[in-house]
Amino acid sequence: MPAPHSPPHEIVIKDTHRGLWYEDGVLVKVVGAGRYKVPTHFNLGFWRTPRVEVLLVDLRERDLTIKGQEILTADKVAIRISISVQFRVVDPKAALHEVANYEDRLYTDVQLAARRSLASMTLEEILTDRNRLSEDILRDVFKVASAYGVAIARADIKDLIFPGNLQEIMNKVLAAERTRQAQLVEARTRADIQRIEAEAKAEATRTLAETQAEAERLLATSKAESRRIELEAEVEGLRRRADTAGAYEQYPALLRLRELETLGDLGRSANARVYVDFDAHQRGGRTPREDQV
Repeated sequence: MPAPHSPPHEIVIKDTHRGLWYEDGVLVKVVGAGRYKVPTHFNLGFWRTPRVEVLLVDLRERDLTIKGQEILTADKVAIRISISVQFRVVDPKAALHEVANYEDRLYTDVQLAARRSLASMTLEEILTDRNRLSEDILRDVFKVASAYGVAIARADIKDLIFPGNLQEIMNKVLAAERTRQAQLVEARTRADIQRIEAEAKAEATRTLAETQAEAERLLATSKAESRRIELEAEVEGLRRRADTAGAYEQYPALLRLRELETLGDLGRSANARVYVDFDAHQRGGRTPREDQV
């Protein structure tokens, strides 16, 4: 009978970690959270417990700070920066098998990427566009880090230190920039006011021109209508005269009656003179006489 063996060893893994399970130095599996028992194997007539080793890998997001990196910018200004990197392990097996220490390797990769990025930027670009550094690091390191099981969430400039005299100069530059921005805003405001005034003046001129044109059109229309009415009245008067002349021609007695009415009207005036021309046989050869009415 084989000798009794001790109870199997238990291993507990938390939910925030993963475990690389080695038996006799060989990676067997990657295990998640839970409680595990070390198995036993029957070999050559006796029970044998293999040597089990479990290496834990933390999967939580962590910060890596790269301090005091002195870098020469593209315009030959020496600055000292600190970079904060947020990362997490996404492949525990690659993190332990591909590199000796994934945190040290990540530190080096980020450091070199930051140096390459900042060395290609001027001091003004570093001050005005810090996001570019994060973008450059993510672009340069993301694929390299994924090869050893690490994913980078972000990388930012934590501290930015200038030489003493340069710090004073930069403060003056920043103050001048703020003044320039304020002047630019003021100039834009004045330009907007002038533009609005010009647009209002142009609109008023256009409205006045349209009003004058409309008034002239209405006046011309009114004159044309008045002239039309006058012409219609003249035509109507001529038509009536023509009708009257036709009636006199057809009825001569009406003309004689009209003459008598006219003489009657003249007779009522003390200063009126009437000249009557009688036929020769009625005058007996005498010249026309003037009668005082």
